[in-house]
Amino acid sequence: MQPYLDKLQELLAAGIPFVSVTLVEAIGSTPQDSGSKMLVTADGLCFGTVGGGRVEAKAIDQAKTMLASPAPKTLFVNWNLQNDVKMTCGGAVKLFFESYHHAPWNIVIFGAGHIAQALVRTLLNLDCRLTSLDTRKEWLDKLPDSPKLNKIYTDNLAAQVANLPQDASVVLMTMGHSTDVPILIEALRRGGFPYLGVIGSAAKRAQLKKGILQAEIPEASFAGVHCPMGLDIGTNHPYEIALSIASQLLQIRDSTAKQFPQ
Repeated sequence: MQPYLDKLQELLAAGIPFVSVTLVEAIGSTPQDSGSKMLVTADGLCFGTVGGGRVEAKAIDQAKTMLASPAPKTLFVNWNLQNDVKMTCGGAVKLFFESYHHAPWNIVIFGAGHIAQALVRTLLNLDCRLTSLDTRKEWLDKLPDSPKLNKIYTDNLAAQVANLPQDASVVLMTMGHSTDVPILIEALRRGGFPYLGVIGSAAKRAQLKKGILQAEIPEASFAGVHCPMGLDIGTNHPYEIALSIASQLLQIRDSTAKQFPQ
């Protein structure tokens, strides 16, 4: 049991979506004892077994289906080995499926400066998957190492927008207006992100708007951009700004979940 728990904790810490499958009861000619467990990711079997052969193959397919669709986070099945699994031997298996990180909360932060340093450290305490991008390796190196954090060093931040998950909440806090605008333009051209925010004041918002219009982005697309970013709380201390932004991210995430429940 301990190796199973160790692997489960490893997947949880890394934020990797997976399904735990437990053989609850085995009746008749089943190839594995009750209580057997396995872990399945989108790539297939990751750890353990519930008997191998057709039973396990069908269970893996079921787990992968749960990960690929808005299926329930838990599922109980009672399969007849002849009728449901197409095996010649008689018997039945009862399996319990439980998915983890089924819909991971992806947050992408462009920039690794002082506010980003505080924001990353704040968000690492939550159940999310973080990506931090910057053109300055020395600032990325200052971020904590975590299996929940992916650090990307690149000399073209705007080009990275094409690689982002569509469900990502996107936060722009690079070195300034001139580096934020190209990223914002690409994010608006792609569209569909549940959250798109740029750090700055109302004056900066006006400057961003000029850049967006010059790039022939429809003004309506810019209306949903959060700038200033964060809730109207706290002071200008980096961690208070980080808390206000994290709070707004939570607020938008939860309101979106209520609109589109899984």
